[in-house]
Amino acid sequence: MILRHPASSVLRFLRPSLSPPTRFSLQQLPRHQLAPLLPQIRTLSTEIRSAIDKAVSSAPVVLFMKGTPETPQCGFSRASIQILGLQGVDPSKFSAFNVLEDQGLRTGIKEYSDWPTIPQLYVDKEFVGGCDILMSMHQSGELSKLLEDKGVLVPADTAEASSKEDGSS
Repeated sequence: MILRHPASSVLRFLRPSLSPPTRFSLQQLPRHQLAPLLPQIRTLSTEIRSAIDKAVSSAPVVLFMKGTPETPQCGFSRASIQILGLQGVDPSKFSAFNVLEDQGLRTGIKEYSDWPTIPQLYVDKEFVGGCDILMSMHQSGELSKLLEDKGVLVPADTAEASSKEDGSS
């Protein structure tokens, strides 16, 4: 008769690393255990990625928003448009994309930037942030400096001429 030392079973319990590693695939998980993992799985197609790349490159300042600049469909999108207007972004250097028109764009842009909310601002093909970031940068003066450095603001002489034409000076 072979006697096992009681310590060997205790060691195996206390040091699970002694047991061989187990492998599993997502297919082996029950559906209720798989559900929390699904939002972490990346699903951005090449087609959507290239469409977003093209959109981001379409202008120096690009805003992905709900609605259009003329008719924003959420308060955060409206606030973002107002901030860009207050900053004096040149309309010829600005482009906006309505994510409500395309579900692939709506979900894809979040994965593209790894940012969970809309609106999203890109300046010179670089992701800046959402409405909260824009608001903070606007209040601190960082946004003004960034936009000025990138040369996307309405030139001062043009802004002065249009305000004189409006009679606002």
